[in-house]
Amino acid sequence: YDLAGFSVGIVDKKKIVDHSAMVPGDVVIALPSSGVHSNGFSLVRKVFDVEHTNIQSPCEALGGASIGETLLTPTKIYVKPMLALFDQVRVKGVSHITGGGFYENIPRAIPEIQKSAIRILPIFDLIAKTGHIPERDMFNTFNMGVGMSVVVAKEDAETALSVLQANGEDAYLIGEIVASQDKVI
Repeated sequence: YDLAGFSVGIVDKKKIVDHSAMVPGDVVIALPSSGVHSNGFSLVRKVFDVEHTNIQSPCEALGGASIGETLLTPTKIYVKPMLALFDQVRVKGVSHITGGGFYENIPRAIPEIQKSAIRILPIFDLIAKTGHIPERDMFNTFNMGVGMSVVVAKEDAETALSVLQANGEDAYLIGEIVASQDKVI
């Protein structure tokens, strides 16, 4: 069976996140993903040849979890931590890292991030290694361990991290907004 769904929401105009409010010095915070989420599964199925491979066996690269178990980890939902954050801090940008990975999602709201700061989940290293997939293609397809990112003023960073962590997120800094002609680095 194939089950699909969607939702539609509205937001008061005064509550719309306006990324034009970002200024150099603002910081980018990552909310970790729980895994692959729901993107790139056609590639994942091909890389691991899931129809012809035992994906139930423990995998050392995944800390003893199986590939199947890891791929079936439910997608993390960020509603409650984000609502708590909006109540405490002015959020200047939000990117939900979905289809298109970093290169299509991050630039919509964030001019620049430091890719080296990303805590890449082991499943993504395993996909890249097994499928001989270049880093650029990995970041263009997958969330790489960041399910959502937010931009706040530098002086609000500590509060934002505290709020997110109090709401179950192992949030961490991944970059800073800087004046530049470049996009995502």
